[in-house]
Amino acid sequence: MKQSSLLIIDDDNGLRTSLAAFLGKNNYKIITAKNGEEGIKQVETHDFDLVLLDIRMPGMDGITALKRIKNLSPYVNVIVITGFGSVESAVEAMKEGALDYITKPFNLSELKEKIEKYLRIEYLVIKNKMAQENEEKEEKVTGFNDIIGKSSEMQDIYKLIKKIAPSDVTVLLLGESGVGKEMIAKAIYQNSQRKEGPFVKLNCAAIPEHLLESELFGFEKGAFTGASQQKKGLFELANNGTIFLDEIGDMSLATQSKVLRILQEGEFQRVGGVKALKANVRVIAATNIDIQQAIDRGDFREDLYYRLNVVKINIPPLRERREDIPLLVNEFIDYYNKKYHKKVQGVTPDALRLLMCYEWPGNVRELKNVCEQVIVLTETDIITADDLPDEIKDKGLNFDSSNSPQTLKDITKNLTTEIEKKIILDTLEENDWNRNDTAEKLGITPRTLYNKIKDYSLDK
Repeated sequence: MKQSSLLIIDDDNGLRTSLAAFLGKNNYKIITAKNGEEGIKQVETHDFDLVLLDIRMPGMDGITALKRIKNLSPYVNVIVITGFGSVESAVEAMKEGALDYITKPFNLSELKEKIEKYLRIEYLVIKNKMAQENEEKEEKVTGFNDIIGKSSEMQDIYKLIKKIAPSDVTVLLLGESGVGKEMIAKAIYQNSQRKEGPFVKLNCAAIPEHLLESELFGFEKGAFTGASQQKKGLFELANNGTIFLDEIGDMSLATQSKVLRILQEGEFQRVGGVKALKANVRVIAATNIDIQQAIDRGDFREDLYYRLNVVKINIPPLRERREDIPLLVNEFIDYYNKKYHKKVQGVTPDALRLLMCYEWPGNVRELKNVCEQVIVLTETDIITADDLPDEIKDKGLNFDSSNSPQTLKDITKNLTTEIEKKIILDTLEENDWNRNDTAEKLGITPRTLYNKIKDYSLDK
């Protein structure tokens, strides 16, 4: 990844210089500006990956500068700095295109994390754009029709599927709701020796417990009130194929014991029956619960867990494989264009950045639902940031001004102190705590360094 270029616009000379020194140590190319007008000139002549912009400045204020910056460079990431904890100014800045805000006095590690987060997203957006330019159409990876992703996490899963699909081993899929466990199960089935046989699925959590057993194993005529004729269960219907048991952690212990019998002996009985029936079925199970905790509580059979856990696949949440979001969005746009006869061509970079910033608690399923909603409602052929739901535009930011200091003097003092402490500590570590070398590097006397170490309680 290329060295990222940052612009710092702040009228406080001490703060501006300290921030430049701190961020420069983190391998960023830093340019500074002492006011909005000077910052605009820098944006006119340079391409920046991110701008740190103070809201309150004499002359051109931060909001006005922000508008000008976004006009000149619509897709640049901007983090605004406010020293007054003003919810109103922060909200206004977000509406004008700022990606995030930070309140003085801020923690340096927090600032560094924010910058790294947004520069990482910028890199992924650019990487995805380059991939789209080099390919007429993003191909679905490795021939799996229903799962999409080029992240290293998904590549590892594809490789594992290729290894295990041809065999009949039992597979346990673990992951949060909405990560795509059913799609993984189908991919295993479609690449297996049983692909000509049936693929039968059941969400164990969606069936009342008193009906689950008869749904899985079937029942004989007269087995219970209302059983007017014999019915085959899903294990019987899946013969010579694959059965996918989703949310198996919600299954009762009694039903678990009967599933265990199938895995151990390959046979079962219908409800109300006495005859043992053979089941030639591959079992793929999935759950979003912590199975080990369920075992410890006595809610899940340990022997069944070992039978299911021949091969375990952990499917990461979407927030841990953000590289896949652009591919998924493109796929969902194609899908819903056909379904609703729309002609949406894509998303703007700003909208894509918001989609990649969002945490996606509902994972791929939530992303798919959002894409459907936006495509149905949009009246243009490009999805913009304004088209996205409020919770995504807000990105879960919590505006909290309760801990903000009351004066600019306090703000500057606190922040400068923290930055100075960090710079001294970093320089000491770079010089193996040699005080003379450190003092020379910092441009101060050894006595001053000694006092600073004492004041800041710095320890090796």
